[in-house]
Amino acid sequence: MQRQFLERGFLPPAEPCDHFPPGSELAVLDRWGHDLPSLLLDSGFRQFARELRIPPWSGEATLENLPYMRLYYVRLGFLASAYVNQVGEPPATSLPANIAVPLVDICRRLDRPPILSYDGYALYNWRRFRPDGPIALGNIDTLQNFVHLYDEHWFILVHVEIEALGAEILSGIDQAATALMADDAVGCNQALSRIAAALWRQVAVLRRIPQRMDPALYYRTFRPYIRFFENVVYEGVDQQQFDFRGETGAQSSIVPALAAFLKIPHAPTQLTDHLADMRQFMPREHRALLAEIASLPPVRPLAEREPYNDLLEALATFREVHFQWAIRYIQQYVSDPRGTGGTPFMRWLSQLIDETRAQQIA
Repeated sequence: MQRQFLERGFLPPAEPCDHFPPGSELAVLDRWGHDLPSLLLDSGFRQFARELRIPPWSGEATLENLPYMRLYYVRLGFLASAYVNQVGEPPATSLPANIAVPLVDICRRLDRPPILSYDGYALYNWRRFRPDGPIALGNIDTLQNFVHLYDEHWFILVHVEIEALGAEILSGIDQAATALMADDAVGCNQALSRIAAALWRQVAVLRRIPQRMDPALYYRTFRPYIRFFENVVYEGVDQQQFDFRGETGAQSSIVPALAAFLKIPHAPTQLTDHLADMRQFMPREHRALLAEIASLPPVRPLAEREPYNDLLEALATFREVHFQWAIRYIQQYVSDPRGTGGTPFMRWLSQLIDETRAQQIA
């Protein structure tokens, strides 16, 4: 497994860029990004957005430029979702060419669909207050938001800390892979305990969501902006109407990595199809790692009951807490049963939890 995953999990190996170089023609995107929450309070935002002269990405697709490419994608992805899903206005049926063309271009270079996804909303959307401090709540902030509410910052930053803790999970999977190749049961079970401990820490962070995020504010103020696009024409690109999944935690690679490692069988449903489709919204290097993990031999034959069951229980609990928050933050308000990703998820979430626990060693 590449070192970057062992040190940073699925976060980028270097800190995300928080601004373009001074004097760059792209620096105007930083100003628009900063102003976006205020601009969205005006009913004339869409007219303003249609008149923006957005500089095209002109750099090469190199590793050196990658952080700037990601920031360009974040700025345009937020702008596009703001335009299509502006609160207080009917959903837009088209994205103007001045936004659509550069967004499609940068997303093609990044090998991903042209819509703001979990990577742009969370993985590339943070900075540390103290560079030598942890990537954890209290020491991180967002680069870009839709609204002037700390609730949205908190929602994003909880996910960023969870992703940072994912480095220990991937290190444990890497340790288990070495043990599996050597038929080393002791090493394998040590790795399972290590992974479970990290996952329980993620559960503890996920439980903190209500500390700084009000359910009504979430549902009415910023959740609409991360919804899917339905029958949206990308002007200047193609007049065909497009449907794209919206931003959702299902686009995180952590749980798919654990499911691939543990080889948990799930009965096919519309939700499992949805989860499989979510992979196209993940960064290409994440998709490659998931395939690598899925190719490992099964861990269960070498597993002892206690560490193996503890890991499964941690995963089931993570899913259970997510299910509880889905009820608290979405279901009580919802008129459209679809999540931001576009799928009626509630009826199948409990099935995933039950099927995870069903794999425990009796």
